Amino acid sequence: MPLLDELLTRIERQGPLSLADYMALCLTHPQHGYYMAGDPFGAPRAAGGDFVTAPEISQMFGELIGLWCADTWLRLGSPDPCLLVELGPGRGTLMADALRAARALPGFPEALQIHLVEVSPSLRQQQSAALAPNSAGQKVTWTDSLAELPDGPLLLIANEFFDALPVRQFEQTADGWAERVVVADGDGGLAMALAAPSPLNAALIPPGLRGAPAGSLAELCPQGLSLAAYLGARLAQQGGAALIVDYGPAASTAGATLQALRRHRRHDVLADPGSADLTAHVDFQSLAEAAEAKGALAFGPVEQGVFLQALGIDARAEALAEAAPAKAEEITAARRRLTAPEQMGSLFKALALTAPGLETPAGFPERHPDGGPA
Repeated sequence: MPLLDELLTRIERQGPLSLADYMALCLTHPQHGYYMAGDPFGAPRAAGGDFVTAPEISQMFGELIGLWCADTWLRLGSPDPCLLVELGPGRGTLMADALRAARALPGFPEALQIHLVEVSPSLRQQQSAALAPNSAGQKVTWTDSLAELPDGPLLLIANEFFDALPVRQFEQTADGWAERVVVADGDGGLAMALAAPSPLNAALIPPGLRGAPAGSLAELCPQGLSLAAYLGARLAQQGGAALIVDYGPAASTAGATLQALRRHRRHDVLADPGSADLTAHVDFQSLAEAAEAKGALAFGPVEQGVFLQALGIDARAEALAEAAPAKAEEITAARRRLTAPEQMGSLFKALALTAPGLETPAGFPERHPDGGPA
């Protein structure tokens, strides 16, 4: 495979790759990256379709996110203009559904400037097609990064975005924390190895995990923490709110969660680089702490099922079923898939980051005076 050959050449010339560098190349290499061509979304099939996200399961998800944004806009004082931003918008399904629901609040659609942060040319085309009949004449702007956004208050949506950001892994050894790296296996493939332990590694490990016993693994997402810090500073300075929905534990935990998915099945992380989706659990606690350190407020995380039910998914499902009785069973199944604890309801969680002084966003519990959830 072209990317494998390139990786082996790079390792031969420059030495082992960090897992984060390997993951970044597999996902976003300009020619051979997983997200740079094709369509990874949808049901399993002969070509394409390695996973399904919540917006693809039901329109209810995007609609409720759109109403959450509208309600938060009111709590912000109805700023005009207001940037509506989505990170990694997939096919554009979530944004299209959100904009359709947003029309229920007079003045809100007209105040929006829509910005999509997307690096894939193929997905940008799909997003453009999906939004054409839903953006109500609003201009849609694509950017490669948050840093390219104009100034102003924003409402930001990140659904299953942080789980795809590159991670680093460290293992506790008798001599300290050692980083896992990718090396050539000597037989034309790739293998995992440990670099030499370094005292500097311990400073990267969350405080609660630093004393873990030998053999323990810690997984970090530097890019995710940097992004959360950037959002925290921006929200504190310019106003707005961010909604992050993803999968992972509420508190920082030890262990390695990086996995590869291909055709909805587990795949060897190091096999056929660039051909499978690579994801890892999101450390919501660390994201919240990084944002709060820059002046923002964090609410949650709360389980996705609890969050969607608080926003009214049960009532919305009932209304859709009454309008289309022939699809009632399908609608009920979709609602259950999004909210049931044994499906997406408990593994997936929602975290809100807001400007200081903003009242508690819809769907989240009040904060204790010490900053924690009620």
